[in-house]
Amino acid sequence: MDRVRWGLLSTADINKEIIPAIRASSRSSLVAVASRNQETATAYAKKWEIPVSFGSYQDMLDSDKVDAVYIGLPNHLHSQWTVKTLLSGKHVLCEKPFALTTAEVDQMIEAKNKTGLVLAEAFMYTHHPQTKLATQWVRDGCLGDISLVRAVHCYKMINRDGNIRLIPEYGGGSLWDVGVYPLSFVQRIMGGLPERVSAEQYIGETGVDEVFVGQLHYRGGKLAQISSSFLNPSHTQVEVFGTEGRLSLSRPFVRMDGERKMFFHPADGTSQEIHVTETPLYLGEIEDMNDAILDGSSNFLTIEESRNHVLTAVALYKAAETGTIVSL
Repeated sequence: MDRVRWGLLSTADINKEIIPAIRASSRSSLVAVASRNQETATAYAKKWEIPVSFGSYQDMLDSDKVDAVYIGLPNHLHSQWTVKTLLSGKHVLCEKPFALTTAEVDQMIEAKNKTGLVLAEAFMYTHHPQTKLATQWVRDGCLGDISLVRAVHCYKMINRDGNIRLIPEYGGGSLWDVGVYPLSFVQRIMGGLPERVSAEQYIGETGVDEVFVGQLHYRGGKLAQISSSFLNPSHTQVEVFGTEGRLSLSRPFVRMDGERKMFFHPADGTSQEIHVTETPLYLGEIEDMNDAILDGSSNFLTIEESRNHVLTAVALYKAAETGTIVSL
């Protein structure tokens, strides 16, 4: 096999970002889409010029048409359909958040280990040159000792009627939806799990957090602050503070027109722009999967990191609900 045949499990809106990425990679092709009924699948396949459509998710998994499946279902279905897909003999790229509990993650890992197939969390921004360059600056010691990371991702939710992001039992809430981006960035910079967390949240009328603020405490007195919101104008930013200077990243988590910006602010108070190579935001995660499937290489984002994302998010929610500091 020299090309991965991809199938889309659901007709979710996020597919509009994944479809161009699959087609842009020289090592993959988009061959199928599955919906919960044939009429929807057929119409979607026609719109996006996808060769094969299936009237149920399981029908696609049982077919020999696809090698890998992208799962863009609502959060509460990620684990269930990841396990089913792996046990059907297909590789999986599962949209973030990986799952809603560590028990679900462990079931996914068990299925991955049982089948020997590739499984990865779809955190597209981690593959972008901006993220990799910022991480390298930290690991090379360019900022000195890191003492604080601040990261934010918010947007104003306009279409609220029936929005799955506002349904508690579907894994709704701003932390699960966009707060996991700052959370994952912090863990990448800090190198893993915090020792303990504290948090505050504003619960909207549907019962989900519409604003979330968390603080992560790391060994050696290092701190991180993350925030997410459904109520504010769109804004994403990261700042990494070290003893020798500060890095600031503009719009690190979202697709955008034009060039992303990254600046180094040394201790003398000056500012230096660092060139960031712009690449399609979703292409990296597809090429990473293609390489893992075709070449046997390791995924850039490890399963351990993805489990840590979920473990920390669950701890943050517990801290916000109880008003206590939660140890990990």
